[in-house]
Amino acid sequence: MNKKTVQVGNITCGSSQLFLISGPCVIEEEMIMMKTAEKLKEVGERLKLPIIYKSSFQKDNRSSAKYYDGPGLDKGIKMLAKIKEQFGFPVLTDIHYPDQAAAAAEVVDVLQIPAYLCMQTTLVVAAAKTGRVVNIKHGQFLAPDNMKHPTKKVEDAGNTGIILTERGYTFGYNDLVVDPRSFYHLNNIGYPVVFDITHSIRKYGIPSADAKGGAREFLPVLSRAGVAAGVDGVFVETHPEPDKALCDAASQLCVYDLEEFMKPILDLHAVEVKYRN
Repeated sequence: MNKKTVQVGNITCGSSQLFLISGPCVIEEEMIMMKTAEKLKEVGERLKLPIIYKSSFQKDNRSSAKYYDGPGLDKGIKMLAKIKEQFGFPVLTDIHYPDQAAAAAEVVDVLQIPAYLCMQTTLVVAAAKTGRVVNIKHGQFLAPDNMKHPTKKVEDAGNTGIILTERGYTFGYNDLVVDPRSFYHLNNIGYPVVFDITHSIRKYGIPSADAKGGAREFLPVLSRAGVAAGVDGVFVETHPEPDKALCDAASQLCVYDLEEFMKPILDLHAVEVKYRN
């Protein structure tokens, strides 16, 4: 199949080189953000792995209004700008409302549309019109091939800088299921495909701070299944102390474990590329 490549900073997404989207789920205090960035920089250089730094200035879909939802747009964007300048990463963040798009686009390289919001036309079009790359996460409620519809909205707004991200779909009560057929359908849409591994192991309905709110034991098998199925990038949220993270504590990977986690994934990707070609 012929897929477009998408340029994010100095990273060519959709090339034969696997790329990584990583960072804390939500922007926390500066020390945590910088420690994560420093370690990601080391891992990227040692493994020759292109990395896009990800963190959200707002998480507007927390299950309780009492939970930490981020520092907000202004403070969050300043933090991402500092990381971008100091470490040289392209950066990615979510937007939840159309009026956040232009301000976020002044700093970030990729605007991410949350899975729950992927069919919100006004939001998707506002992101597209900034000219930034738009990462559309696969809604838990959509058949994978129906992701062609939000993709078309971005294209119709004059933007072909699109990434599609799989993160599982809802099956039964609070379980997410990753169906490898999804990677086939998303690849056929024609843009780089990313597998969001850490969100796919969340157990919804259970607070993310509860150890039962995620199933980290499935991270290796799911990551390898997705890479073998032909994704272009992987999405792994990381934190220096995941159990103390202010969001998705049960599913984030310790950033100090990332290098060993990625080595077999990169080996498998090399085999998949050879097979594909």
